[in-house]
Amino acid sequence: MVAVCVLAGLVVLVAFGAQAGVEALGGMAGPLVVACWSWVLTARTWRGHPERLTSLLVTAFAGKMVFFGAYVAVMLKVLALRPVPFVSSFAGAFIVLHLMEAFGLRNLFADAAHASR
Repeated sequence: MVAVCVLAGLVVLVAFGAQAGVEALGGMAGPLVVACWSWVLTARTWRGHPERLTSLLVTAFAGKMVFFGAYVAVMLKVLALRPVPFVSSFAGAFIVLHLMEAFGLRNLFADAAHASR
C-alpha cells in the first residue's frame, strides 16, 4: 500500500510539479494511514479472534466516515489545498487502498477455507 502511494506521488510530482505533488500527497496520506491501521487491526483480530472481525470492520467503517469527513475539511479549509489535485488523489487513493484491503480479506478467508478442508 505504501509503495503504491509513494509511486503515485512521485508520478504526480514529476508530471505536475511541486505544488500538485504536495496536494496529492495530502490527498493520499489520510487514506494510506487509515488503510494501514485498518489492515493491522484486521490481521491481528483475524489471528486472535476471527469471530470478532465483522464487529471490528463495522466499527472501523463508522470511525473512517467520521475521520475522513474531518480530514477533508481540515485539508481543504484549514490548509487551503487546491480542491482538484487534493480530491483527485484522495478519491484515487481511497478506492485503490480499499480494493487492496478487500483483496487481502478475500485471501484471508480463502486461506482459512483451504485450511479447514
